Amino acid sequence: MSKSILTRKENFTIYDRTIDKEISFRPVTLTEDLQRIHQWMNCPHVIPFWKLNFSLEKMHAHLTKAIADPHQTLYIGSLNGVPMSYWESYWAMDDIIANYYPAEKFDQGIHLLIGDTQFLGQGLALPLLRAMTMFQFQTPETQKIMTEPDARNQKMIHIFKKCGFEFQKEIDLPDKTGALMKCDRTKFEKLWDQNIFSPANFD
Repeated sequence: MSKSILTRKENFTIYDRTIDKEISFRPVTLTEDLQRIHQWMNCPHVIPFWKLNFSLEKMHAHLTKAIADPHQTLYIGSLNGVPMSYWESYWAMDDIIANYYPAEKFDQGIHLLIGDTQFLGQGLALPLLRAMTMFQFQTPETQKIMTEPDARNQKMIHIFKKCGFEFQKEIDLPDKTGALMKCDRTKFEKLWDQNIFSPANFD
């Protein structure tokens, strides 16, 4: 598959009535986000699952390569304009995950973390994940979203299940044992009442 034919909308903003907050995503830039992501990746709650607790110099090199990778887009997630989470949205066909299930051309995948510790323990992971999943489904051809959280991270697996993802199987990835999970468009759209959101805004 030619990666160049796949495009995605670059910005997404939505108001979630369940938390009375605006959720937004924008692409990562080194100028704005290097220091922020470096700090987040060195937080104790992030290190065991991401293993990217690099020096600032090494993080610069890592992000430079990741931003240039056409199979994924890195995002900063914000609540009411305050940056607080990091996301990777990727095309599954061009990712290692495609080795573990019958990937289709427009399948997308997702990685995430809440970096700012002041936002932990507030029940925000589900609304954030729900918003990103909705963002990914703005690509009309995408019928399923995949993910593979660390199999030890039962809290995150539970959040994915609440969002509409279904566990498929455990998979041995180079850096972890992952819990392969799938979210079908039809299930997602039936699960979530659209009245909890205000209309999405796109740039």
